[in-house]
Amino acid sequence: MKKIPLCLIGCGGMGHRHILAYKELENSGIGNIELMAVCDLNPKNADLGRREVERLFGRTPLVFTDLDEAVSHPDIAAVDVATDPAVHHQVAVPALEAGKHVLCEKPLGITIRACTAMIAAAEKSGVVLATAENLRRDPPNRLARAILDHELLGDPYLMIHNSLGGNNKMVITPWRHLKDKGAIGLDMAVHFTDIVQYYMGAFDQIYGTGWIIEPVRYKPDDSGLQLESYVERLKTFPDSIEATGEDSVCAIYKMKSGAMVQFTYAAGGRGSTGFERSVHGRLGALYAPGDRNGRPVVLRCEGQQFEGAEILPLLPDFQMSEITERLFGAKVVTYELDFPPVDAKHMAIEMHDFGEAVLKGTKPEVDGHLGMTAVAAIYGAYESALAGRAVTMDEILSGQVRAYQQEIDAALGLD
Repeated sequence: MKKIPLCLIGCGGMGHRHILAYKELENSGIGNIELMAVCDLNPKNADLGRREVERLFGRTPLVFTDLDEAVSHPDIAAVDVATDPAVHHQVAVPALEAGKHVLCEKPLGITIRACTAMIAAAEKSGVVLATAENLRRDPPNRLARAILDHELLGDPYLMIHNSLGGNNKMVITPWRHLKDKGAIGLDMAVHFTDIVQYYMGAFDQIYGTGWIIEPVRYKPDDSGLQLESYVERLKTFPDSIEATGEDSVCAIYKMKSGAMVQFTYAAGGRGSTGFERSVHGRLGALYAPGDRNGRPVVLRCEGQQFEGAEILPLLPDFQMSEITERLFGAKVVTYELDFPPVDAKHMAIEMHDFGEAVLKGTKPEVDGHLGMTAVAAIYGAYESALAGRAVTMDEILSGQVRAYQQEIDAALGLD
């Protein structure tokens, strides 16, 4: 099987998880990407990437600490951008201009202008630009989408997505609380706006706001994941940081279909906990369990309730992709796995999709445009609050409304 020679750019925490996912992809038996190089401006991170590739794959990758050298290497056909979001465009645009295909972690860009710069560079060079959105790849989310595609609910009129609960600790990294670095209100909630568009189609209008619920964040007690990259990174954290970027977002979305979405993501507020993701139609409703937990989707229709695999007989055309079946099993729509293997499997699926798009000249499932609209759905809420009115997706994408983003664009030289 032909494989795409790829360089991973960014070997910190997220990059480390990507290396584990490439091993999961290889183990599937239909791997279509060869992780041949790693790149990080920090030599310690680059060395960690090298050691992990050697440990997992039994080979030594090329190692770069200079971006220009990496993207100009003639044997590298594609790059995977797993750096901090604020520099995604600064890494991806030169790679795209050099003719490299790019898989870029979410959020695609730190602002809409950053996203459009990447999309324009990909179109000019005629190469693939894909956004690494992994939660939609979860088997329960695939099942939920199949329920909608088979019209078991009738025409959906309402989706509810509420994710509530947090504390005053730093979420993963200190920069996730800084406006100009990609605060958690964007960095995490963009996962969920992608789920909204995966379930409900294109956004039309946005009314909402963002909050900094926790004004000061403190160093967490542990690293979360027990990976060397996470453990060593925690040692560099300050004891506290003053938040400048939103940790929460609340919005009402009107979709192109006419359906409405109630959306809240709150990573603060120590008395608030809870999660709901549901879609409602005239004939029934579905309740999705969230992501990476393997719990069953619940379908209620015509006075009956079905859970998980009980729903499959109602979906005669339901079919998982080959890579999903190899990693989770055929027709498996629930599972009991710990976070690390689930995380690696989801990313392996998105990586395989990227590889197929490059090899076959097709469109990746989450391209640059969908990556941008997920970002725009978050910024639309913030821009709406400043404008004092609902805004349209077209206004956000065109830059007609961008007051919130102007400060970030100026700092990045995009103004």
